[in-house]
Amino acid sequence: MHRRSRITISIVVVVLLLLAAAIYLRKKSPPEVARLLPECDGIVYLNLRPLRATTHFDQHPVPRDPDYQHFIDTTGINPERDLDQVAFALQRMPDPSGPNGAVAFSEVFEGRYDSRRLSSYLQSVAAGTDTYAGRTIYEIPNEGRTVRVVLLGYDMIAVSNTPTPEQIHSIIDRYRTAALPFSGSSLLAAHYSDVPLLSPAWGVGKIGLPLSDNAGGISVMGISLPFSPDTTFVASLSWVGKTRLRVEEIAPTANAAATSAAAVQNLLNFVREIENATPPDTDHPQIQADLRTLLSSAEISHHKDHALFTATVPSDLLQQLMNAPVDFETGAPSKNSQRH
Repeated sequence: MHRRSRITISIVVVVLLLLAAAIYLRKKSPPEVARLLPECDGIVYLNLRPLRATTHFDQHPVPRDPDYQHFIDTTGINPERDLDQVAFALQRMPDPSGPNGAVAFSEVFEGRYDSRRLSSYLQSVAAGTDTYAGRTIYEIPNEGRTVRVVLLGYDMIAVSNTPTPEQIHSIIDRYRTAALPFSGSSLLAAHYSDVPLLSPAWGVGKIGLPLSDNAGGISVMGISLPFSPDTTFVASLSWVGKTRLRVEEIAPTANAAATSAAAVQNLLNFVREIENATPPDTDHPQIQADLRTLLSSAEISHHKDHALFTATVPSDLLQQLMNAPVDFETGAPSKNSQRH
């Protein structure tokens, strides 16, 4: 064999090995919409494609206020139908009484949209624009803060309502290096390996966003749960023949994990007693039955510095949750459906 032929074959083999390694790393890496998020205190991710197939929430559109309907009519985007993946970054604010409240949000959306129509709409509602790394950032005033929107690519949009443009700039910078499968925030790098494989919905972050009391713990139904501010939670939904909710606490010490597990068990027992004593709900019997199924399936355990809560989520209850209106600026359920 000629020397030139051997060199050519060697180059081809090396290229194929590099491609195989890149494909493997990308399969093991976090979803791209999550990797693009800036440094933050918490991350929530939703893969809406399997959730849409399971719950058919796109066939049950939420009530729409006039502004939201105008957005749909103008851009042609129907989030229930066109949105495939979304990742939210939660950033704790130093002043909870400020315009952002306790938490500011940055989001990356992946789906289908007409860039010309969306750009025209954003231009019409923006108070101004900025340019960063060759991309136009639309600055939209909203309730005392500025919502920044940028079109990243043919199927990705980034949004941030943080007080400064640093977070939206970070998303743009990460998008430019998105081919690197190991890129992402320090929170994602530290805890994505704790997320169960193929979970269509998951979240990671420190405790207290934004439910913490003055001592750093959480109060639920008047019961204080002794979670340390240093506690990290990893929550997920996964399919194992049924929808499984899993919440893992990574506490600073084994004693802290045991204490919080006991407190959550006491709260669970209390809620079960209340639910068992509640008269039949003739208006929503299925919801009541589903809640009782979830509560009866709940289990709590702990091992060393980890505490674990698991429960089965009935499919009807999951569908109810997916059909609830969501404010896409905050990611929280909303009585109306206005996005920005």
